[in-house]
Amino acid sequence: MEDTFLKLVTNPLKFSFFLLAKLPAAFFSGVKIVSVSGDTCSVTVPYKWFSKNPFKSTYFACLAMAAEMSTGILAMKHTYKRSPAVSMLVTGLEAQYFKKAVGITTFTCNGGTAIYDAVQQAVETGQGTSVRAESVGKNEAGELVAVFYITWSFKVKNNKE
Repeated sequence: MEDTFLKLVTNPLKFSFFLLAKLPAAFFSGVKIVSVSGDTCSVTVPYKWFSKNPFKSTYFACLAMAAEMSTGILAMKHTYKRSPAVSMLVTGLEAQYFKKAVGITTFTCNGGTAIYDAVQQAVETGQGTSVRAESVGKNEAGELVAVFYITWSFKVKNNKE
């Protein structure tokens, strides 16, 4: 299943349709997956008309979308067509900003193993679990722009959901 999921999200046309249908704000903001493999995912967000703020930088919500997606793709990878089905939900968000985002910002999450472990624990115990995933955003020069911490909750779905 993991290979099928990776083929879907790394296909630019299919992923664009997914964003347009399910996450239109991310589509119009220009959020894109740069890479996803193993326990790492990188997502970019540009500074452009739809993602800018009045202070001539990328709007914090657009940065949060890219950061959340870098963690969320890894979470989706481990819950995609899983049996039993596992639901996922963001239950927390923390952010620290270090530099003005004025170009392409790339958010990278290296927490795929911890996310997998949380999903696996939910499946094995039948209890809800959570994981706090870190996403680090850097500009094109490699300078730290922001760090986001996204807390994901996982729970095995019952047949009535």
